[in-house]
Amino acid sequence: MAYIPQQIDAVSGDQYRYALTNFRIAHEKVEEQRRQLEEQEKQVALLRARIALLEGTANEEQQESRHLGGSSVDDFSIKNTASLLERSINRWAADIVRAPPSALSDIHGAALGDITGSYDPVPYNVSAMQVQNILRHAMSEVISSEIVNNLVVTNSPEANVQLTRIHEHLFARNPVVACVWRRQTFSAAVETCDPEMTAAILAETLPGLTKVLGGSAINTAPILASAYTFSRMLHSAPSSSTDAFYRSFVPELGSILYPRQIELVRRCLKSERGEQDRVGATIFPGLVKVTKGNVAATEQNQETVHTVVRRAQVICECALALSGNMPMQG
Repeated sequence: MAYIPQQIDAVSGDQYRYALTNFRIAHEKVEEQRRQLEEQEKQVALLRARIALLEGTANEEQQESRHLGGSSVDDFSIKNTASLLERSINRWAADIVRAPPSALSDIHGAALGDITGSYDPVPYNVSAMQVQNILRHAMSEVISSEIVNNLVVTNSPEANVQLTRIHEHLFARNPVVACVWRRQTFSAAVETCDPEMTAAILAETLPGLTKVLGGSAINTAPILASAYTFSRMLHSAPSSSTDAFYRSFVPELGSILYPRQIELVRRCLKSERGEQDRVGATIFPGLVKVTKGNVAATEQNQETVHTVVRRAQVICECALALSGNMPMQG
């Protein structure tokens, strides 16, 4: 039987050496890219560690990563601290309504005047619920504009205003630098606001209400102290983002209800009928996280993004009107 030789695929020595050389070059390039990526990861880790060291929060961040699986502790802290502050404001307003130092109409008119700038007499009788909620709105505005949206670092209002402007300037140029600067600044902040500054804040923002309440205005000091603790937690505590900060907002009286920004605390009959309703009172401010757009953190002129972290707690006009003779806007 004749032998039939099998065909064998073969390449020349030159082709084999050429393929082997190309494979080795490709492998070396892949290996070099891997080493570069590892080096980049090391540099990023060193940078993060350096920032944590500058902030004095290295140990805290390690504990948060272990206990919370790397998720931000801010959301949990915000909800708890905000709830405590909200209850304090409600108790303060309820105590005033329960034992009013002046007529309810005078208290309501003073609070409304401080909010709107118009101290004209209200053409309707007010109920205790309406007075309580307008007081909560007035205090919410003070906390939002004077405590949370200002970097209260010292007992000097003028110095705090200047520090707030410096932070805004830094954030516009480089959010990461602004974040490190803000937390380092708050590491040397006063523990509590002194009575003189608290009185100055109330006299400037709620002059009419402070006068009507008289000695009862002293009871606002614990609320502002709690608000300062809340603000300090927002601006100085480690967060999941190194290029963001928080700002507060209070929907204006009579403004349109926007579901993404507000949370109704009472049933709104007009909204259920598909009709447009408005803000009757804001009983606790909302909170937004301010960041830059999807651009490198070191670049300037980035678009500012506002993300609602906690919606403002609002009671609508129709729910507020049910408690008294307050007219609703059409």
